[in-house]
Amino acid sequence: MLGQIARRLAYKIRHQLQPKTITLNGIRLTTERDHVPKDIQKQLYQNRYESQELSLVRAALVPGDRVLEVGAGIGFIGIACAKICGQDNILSYEPNPAMKAVIEKNYQLNGLRPNLRNKVLDVEAGEVEFYFSEGVLSSSLIDRNQGSATRVEADGISQVMDDFAPTAIVMDVEGAEIELLRRCSLDGVSKLVIEMHPHVVGPEQIDDLCDYLKDTGFSLKNRISKVYMFQRNDV
Repeated sequence: MLGQIARRLAYKIRHQLQPKTITLNGIRLTTERDHVPKDIQKQLYQNRYESQELSLVRAALVPGDRVLEVGAGIGFIGIACAKICGQDNILSYEPNPAMKAVIEKNYQLNGLRPNLRNKVLDVEAGEVEFYFSEGVLSSSLIDRNQGSATRVEADGISQVMDDFAPTAIVMDVEGAEIELLRRCSLDGVSKLVIEMHPHVVGPEQIDDLCDYLKDTGFSLKNRISKVYMFQRNDV
């Protein structure tokens, strides 16, 4: 209850003042409407943008982890990863070209530079149809009838895993997590922080993916709502 009151108060004050930047959980972020879509700006003003992912990322990662971030958004979670692991240990994918400048701006505000690929990460390399939603948050490889399809360049996840050799994956891809995590080797990966999307793919698919990860050697260590943190059993 107190948290809801605090969020409403924060939103009211920020909505009136329209600050160009805010600090959210120790991370500076741009809130200018020229950069940030309205729905994301509202969540930032309310202090609730990606709070669940942030909590689990900070619990999971340690210095020296190599993080493959799939679905960078505005760069918030990637910056949190970089502050823990070092900016050279983060590789981020974000297919929305409108987000590239926002990510670069936010990293700059925090004295960092992104290792960003403005592409889709898919099962195979090439060109794929990606569905961009106006509000950004629901953009996906999956057609949810919320945006227009655009052909975009894709890297293949197996090749990226081989080349970058991540020890951790942080993923928010609006339902595409089901296929992506099944179609690559997770050898060498010890931690997964995944936002699941049962409203997109159905709860049965989420259960099946959790069972698959369990069979692959992972245990579910924590869960906050739709965000799951898995750890390899032998770590």
